[in-house]
Amino acid sequence: MLDMPRRDFMAAAAAFAAVTTATLAGTKRAEAGDPSFMNNVPDPLLADKELPTFKFALEKSEGRVIGKSYGKEATVVQLPISKGIAGVSMRLEPGAMRELHWHATAAEWAFVIEGRVRTTVIDPQGNAETNDFGPGDVWYFPRGHGHMLECLGDKPTHFILIFDNGYFSEFGTFSISDWIGHTPKPLLAKNFGVPESAFDGFPKDEVYFARGAVPPEEQSIPLQGRKLPPQTHKFELLEQNPHALFKGGREWRVDSTRFPISKTITGVILDLDPGAMRELHWHPTADEWQYVIEGQVSVTMFGSHGRYRTETLDKGDVGYIPQGYGHSIENVGDTPCRVLIGFNTGVYETIDLSQWIAGNPLDVLATNFGKPAALFETFPHRDVFIADKDGPEKTGPQRP
Repeated sequence: MLDMPRRDFMAAAAAFAAVTTATLAGTKRAEAGDPSFMNNVPDPLLADKELPTFKFALEKSEGRVIGKSYGKEATVVQLPISKGIAGVSMRLEPGAMRELHWHATAAEWAFVIEGRVRTTVIDPQGNAETNDFGPGDVWYFPRGHGHMLECLGDKPTHFILIFDNGYFSEFGTFSISDWIGHTPKPLLAKNFGVPESAFDGFPKDEVYFARGAVPPEEQSIPLQGRKLPPQTHKFELLEQNPHALFKGGREWRVDSTRFPISKTITGVILDLDPGAMRELHWHPTADEWQYVIEGQVSVTMFGSHGRYRTETLDKGDVGYIPQGYGHSIENVGDTPCRVLIGFNTGVYETIDLSQWIAGNPLDVLATNFGKPAALFETFPHRDVFIADKDGPEKTGPQRP
């Protein structure tokens, strides 16, 4: 090394600096909410001549069952394309609790489908919040914040959890019973200032779902007293007016502009009447994760170079669209459908195909497609967003 010529040394130093810069840039993926982190490195799974499947039958999977409670997950293990987002379907029976735990690698966003849920969450400043949720409500817990979930009332609850990391696993979560059960009693006694005997009979392994009495309707006060965080973890999504209302469908949307704590995940509820379609579009800064709550939908995905794939999703199925890939969602059933959609971004962005066409001059469109300019006069002059079974509205509300 000492005999290396100066020019070779400088070249080696420059190469090292380039590698270091690239490595540091790669760490941007870990910075939640940074829209530049997606697709910096080509995904081999998406480089083949054919697009891979983007569908997984979540509710038909086995999952983890304890009593009448279960957790079923969709991660890169079950759906390899879903590298940016993971999801969990969880059901809790009355008296059941998803024990105190935290997620080291992902933030948690949830939508309640049925029943009632009570949560508590603590932040790094020691602030704690307890909230009660019903159908249509949403919660968000930042990455690493300790929390618990319990069924409230005498009926079971079902909710969908969305995580901003496809490599996350619900079954690799850090649970309090697992931690205490594997920590020596002398260390626990010293930590809490109580006798070692205080920990006699504690579980030795992870409980995961704890079961006990139905919690009281009135919220209990924490040991430390009430010390609330500056931002709430709760948002009543379906209590709001739809964000977009069209003939054929409607959409409720919540991102950090309306729910400030939700800095890395945006959630959408999309309702489509039979034959209606969320038009062809793409998201510049986020992957899209879909869960069919009701109905049957046909989802298309366009991946460049002539690659195109269509999947039919039924109730309980999950779909996944990588950032920047063109896609659509169409109700192909004979009843209304409802789809829960999650994005791994705190600020929602989309570009619709009709919007793109309408944003270009007629001469540009004529040259691009080799067609008369008059043809494009018949195209919508605005963003369609949702087209019903008879096609897009010629007049009516525009997407905000």
